[in-house]
Amino acid sequence: MDVDLIFKIAAVGILVAVLNILLSRSGREEQALMVTIAGLVCVLVIVVQEISSLFALIKQLFSL
Repeated sequence: MDVDLIFKIAAVGILVAVLNILLSRSGREEQALMVTIAGLVCVLVIVVQEISSLFALIKQLFSL
């Protein structure tokens, strides 16, 4: 597991948290929710790519 992956996920989380707070305090709860959902989707895409590369490595390791 690469440390860059953890930093990417943490950066997305911090950015989403700050934007969520700013939008919530300005009375735009709907946009805050959409930013949170978009951040979650971005993190899920990153994780799915890493899982895909893990499966490819396991497939290559066992010559399947």
